[in-house]
Amino acid sequence: MDTAELDAYLRRLGAEQPARPTADVLRELHLRHLRTVPFENLSIHLGEEIVLEEKRLLAKVVGECRGGFCFELNGLFGALLVALGFDVTLLAARVYGDEESLGIPYDHLALRVRTVDGGDWLADVGFGANSHYPLEFGERGEQTDPGGTFRVAEVGRESGGREFGDLDVFRDGKPQYRMEVRPRALGDFVAGSWWHSTSPASHFTQSLVCSRVAEGGGRITLSGRTLTVTSADGDREVTELATDGEVLAVYRERFGMELGRVPEMGEGSGGR
Repeated sequence: MDTAELDAYLRRLGAEQPARPTADVLRELHLRHLRTVPFENLSIHLGEEIVLEEKRLLAKVVGECRGGFCFELNGLFGALLVALGFDVTLLAARVYGDEESLGIPYDHLALRVRTVDGGDWLADVGFGANSHYPLEFGERGEQTDPGGTFRVAEVGRESGGREFGDLDVFRDGKPQYRMEVRPRALGDFVAGSWWHSTSPASHFTQSLVCSRVAEGGGRITLSGRTLTVTSADGDREVTELATDGEVLAVYRERFGMELGRVPEMGEGSGGR
């Protein structure tokens, strides 16, 4: 990521160039990312190719003011943090589904981030409704966050861990994903991205979603033609959008995205 690309990314987030890669800077960037760059799977339903390469992700997220799903968002956020001097490790995870079953290998991408002031953090801007701030990687007690109460727990082989050191991430007592601690490269996640973009069994091919954290701490979500605005207190306002014009206006006004047409289910795959 060159200087011009770094500056453009920071402008997208409304952030200044930080003096040092500290924990406070990481927290600020994490929250700004969640508020600015939506979690969305629209490429899958617009027939757009999803390519896990830094330049292509920059063109999409920064150049086109789009969002993406975990591989794109955390992959690019990790590259931004590296450019700012953070020590970043990409980690593979498997997401918990119904009845607490685990998804495919390379199901999710999360970040382990070390800061110059001694912090060791789990950063994740690509899991939809999740923590607003990074979680302390080594803390095993409950961690309170505007997004809920989180806990990072060790998993042994006797509990299904692939090796000692696997970690389960819980939100409000419910397991979210199981994470390996072995370092990975962005290219390792290509198969997982392809599966989620093409498989009929993937929830991403079965749904349309665009969501971000609102300024007041709530959430704004557009699922197909249903707009849901949730306050920080949990109050929900649901609006059904009748026309394509209304849908495109919400993408533009609520998410800052200019789409040429409304994405529709079953229009094709953006898999690589």
